[in-house]
Amino acid sequence: MTKTIALIAAGLCLAGAPALAQTAATPPAPNPAYSSRVITLAEAKTVVAAAEAEARKNGWTMVITVVESNGQPVLTEKMDGAQYGSGEVAHKKAATAANFRRPSSYFQDAVKAGTLNAIFTGAMALEGGELLMVDGKIVGAIGVSGGATAQDGVVARAGVAALR
Repeated sequence: MTKTIALIAAGLCLAGAPALAQTAATPPAPNPAYSSRVITLAEAKTVVAAAEAEARKNGWTMVITVVESNGQPVLTEKMDGAQYGSGEVAHKKAATAANFRRPSSYFQDAVKAGTLNAIFTGAMALEGGELLMVDGKIVGAIGVSGGATAQDGVVARAGVAALR
């Protein structure tokens, strides 16, 4: 009987206690670097065409990938003769730029300076990934692979310039 009374008393105490409900968290402020839109297919085609033209001008064979601001692919082009492994590398360079909101060369420079381990998870620490901006807002990124990293960077920046 005393056990029953103790359980009833405990239940009454809990029922009479103030509720400790969670309040709704304040939603984070929108990031001013991101646009409310992503790069269109037409814009991606313009970027890729300019990048390809730069690669051809220099006699380089490349894989060129354009991704949305969330790192999802929009368009990939493999030039004739480009090495097969460059497809994945180009996508990772573009995704690195989009996901970390900075050129992939930032990570390459940090590895060279000794301030970042080369095995840093989630980033491709090689030049050739650049942000694509419209009206000062990130709408996507381009990644290029197939040459020396400096060559990849030149081609990627040619694609960026076509979107301005």
